[in-house]
Amino acid sequence: MGDLDGKVAIVTGAGRGLGRVEAIALAKQGARLVINDLGTTSVGSGADEEPAQQVVEEIKAFGGEAIVAFGDVASWDDTAAMIRKAVDTFGDLNIVVNNAGFLRDRMIFSMTEEEFDSVIRVHLKGHFCSMRLATEYWRKKAKAGETVYGRLVSTSSEAFLFGSVGQPNYAAAKAGITAMTMAAAQAMIRYGVTANVICPRARTRMNDSGPYAALFAKPESGFDVYDPENIGPFVAYLASPQAQRISGEVFVVWGKQVTVVGRPTLETRFENTADAPWTVDALHQQLGPHFQQREPVLDGFSVPPQ
Repeated sequence: MGDLDGKVAIVTGAGRGLGRVEAIALAKQGARLVINDLGTTSVGSGADEEPAQQVVEEIKAFGGEAIVAFGDVASWDDTAAMIRKAVDTFGDLNIVVNNAGFLRDRMIFSMTEEEFDSVIRVHLKGHFCSMRLATEYWRKKAKAGETVYGRLVSTSSEAFLFGSVGQPNYAAAKAGITAMTMAAAQAMIRYGVTANVICPRARTRMNDSGPYAALFAKPESGFDVYDPENIGPFVAYLASPQAQRISGEVFVVWGKQVTVVGRPTLETRFENTADAPWTVDALHQQLGPHFQQREPVLDGFSVPPQ
């Protein structure tokens, strides 16, 4: 097998697309897989157990071990049952890759409450439920004096960096996922657990139609930079023993590139030197000339996000 021989991994949203690719990559490195997928459409409707079961059969076909945990990632009870199933079946839990999600795109001035709530729920709460329950499991093991091998991999998007027009719910959810994972990384490193974020650019059901579909289309020849298969090895690497010193990081991954996202930094500082509080006029005297020289940030994307 590989570097993950005997390790136990959960991958959410693993019935199709990126989740499927990531699950197979982990299995080929020797991990035993719990395949979670509710089998919804790209906008979150319906349910179908078949996609998850098909991935299990794919893994078994090349000699791997895998089971299905059919359930809603944003349900506390379903997630708790998924983690219990992993531990009861395979004896441990070592890796959690959160990938499940869907889109309800709309401009900010047109978005409904349900369109906002549903996307925040599946992405942000969906990440929280498994992270919360997995970290509790690992902390209890460490407190009991047992050796812990824990890896959290969260799926965000460059939408959190730039704000994607027509996706205020998705951008907000991905920003929350990133911040939550950074907090988990700081809390869990003492217990032997790493936590990192990937922002993948890949062709999935979430971008195979709409304004960005042409960009993500499969090329007629040559290297396919947006093939989801390009993402699998990096997730397997983050889950591996070799990546034990990598935690609290954000990566943009696509094609043949892996880019580390820098930490946010403070930019230009303005200070009031008068012996008095700021006034509106004093603020404008300092800030006005600065912002006269720069354009408002209206579109930060050089390449549309996954």
